[in-house]
Amino acid sequence: MGFLAPHHQLAFIFGLLGNIVSFLVFLAPVPTFYQICKKKTAEGYHSIPYMVALSSAMMLLYYGILKTNAVLIISINVIGCAIEIIYLVLYIIYAPKREKVSTMKFILLFNMGGYGLIILLTNLLTEGSKRVTVMGWICAVYNVAVFASPLSIMRHVVRTKSVEHMPFSLSLFLTLCATMWFFYGLFVMDFFIALPNVLGFLFGIAQMIIYVTYKNPNKDVEMQQEVDTELKLSSLEDANPCKADQQQEIREAC
Repeated sequence: MGFLAPHHQLAFIFGLLGNIVSFLVFLAPVPTFYQICKKKTAEGYHSIPYMVALSSAMMLLYYGILKTNAVLIISINVIGCAIEIIYLVLYIIYAPKREKVSTMKFILLFNMGGYGLIILLTNLLTEGSKRVTVMGWICAVYNVAVFASPLSIMRHVVRTKSVEHMPFSLSLFLTLCATMWFFYGLFVMDFFIALPNVLGFLFGIAQMIIYVTYKNPNKDVEMQQEVDTELKLSSLEDANPCKADQQQEIREAC
């Protein structure tokens, strides 16, 4: 028992840190919804990220309830469900009619219907520890898919050389979040929590590297343009030395 105590302490510390960082990640869309409420329209915004986040929190909440001694998993996912529901309510209030209807349909089919079906099947077809294992696999596979979703954003950044839609702070917090939950899962020997967060950590690091690579593309373009302008003016002076005054005026205008 004395050997296990430090592991439980470390698990509690990393789980608590995971709760704090996850809470900050859940709050990341607050500026977006502040703008939506201020402008009184959600046109141009999408509700899918919030429905996916709600679904993930709901499944992890159910998994935490099935497990024993999973208070830290339950606590953050209760908070996450509440926050994501608030986001979706605000979105439905301010979204255009077409997006409002499609969002409500998706919530009914995916968040409520799909989630209810999972609970029903796991209760009918499994019991005891097998139920926990099946739900753990479902959560792990789903979280791997969620962690892989930034691939499209990363591809967009590389193609457009713009990091406008991939803020560094969010990538950093997601990386920290994955790190905390990985160590929590490792110390409590819950590999359904630990393993998906390895992928989350790797994608987070990749996002930050891409951000640093493409954060100032315009500055490089401007410098290259200045160099090209200087080279053109120099060649003009060499070809027409008698027009030095005119070339000076051109340089000053540039």
